[in-house]
Amino acid sequence: TGHEEASRALGGAGMATFQFNSFFKTLIGKEIAVELKNDVALTGTLHSVDQYLNIKLTDVQVVDADRFPQLAAMKNCFIRGSVIRYVQIPAAEVDTELLQDAARQQTKDAPSSNATTTAAPATASA
Repeated sequence: TGHEEASRALGGAGMATFQFNSFFKTLIGKEIAVELKNDVALTGTLHSVDQYLNIKLTDVQVVDADRFPQLAAMKNCFIRGSVIRYVQIPAAEVDTELLQDAARQQTKDAPSSNATTTAAPATASA
């Protein structure tokens, strides 16, 4: 089922590492918005994502086409993960209970040291 697939994507109960790559793969075919570090914001359909969180979008639209007219004709794009500031995903596509459970499990499984895990920010939009 979709819930089981999402559970596996988020690492399941036995894994301490939160796997954003797998989570994003569950969003393939969905409309997302990506804000880049150079302030360009794009919307499009998520076509693929890899382990470096490089993203390929189809049906791309520039959010502020007046500010970035040189990008207006772009229909598909590849975005290097290191230049992404934020990824906005539809709120309906986020199982918040599943995310909270995964975060709790990660905290429970984490070593007792003060080690922290960092990841690319992802936000849900309505």
